Amino acid sequence: MLRSLCFVAALGLVALLSTPVLADEKAKEVELKGTICCAKCELNVEKACATVIKVKGKDGKDVVYYFDADSHKKNHSKICQEAKEGVVVGTVKKDGKKMIVTASKVEFK
Repeated sequence: MLRSLCFVAALGLVALLSTPVLADEKAKEVELKGTICCAKCELNVEKACATVIKVKGKDGKDVVYYFDADSHKKNHSKICQEAKEGVVVGTVKKDGKKMIVTASKVEFK
């Protein structure tokens, strides 16, 4: 019984100490500069419209970041048939093979 109690206490201590580490892992905002366009109409890589920003990666290859659903709704009408250069500030996460940006700021040039 004493071993079980010590084990539970140790688990509680580990959980308590690891909580601040999880809080520090919040996604940092990044600034992406490139071409904001439609993945269907401009890039021909999707069957449905999707707002994306295409940027040059460190290796010189294009990297495509898909806007999340809310960012897509707010910005798609401006670029659906006409790609525009711009800047997107937001947090990025990976979803399968796609990079998803949750935009907090979008500027068109």
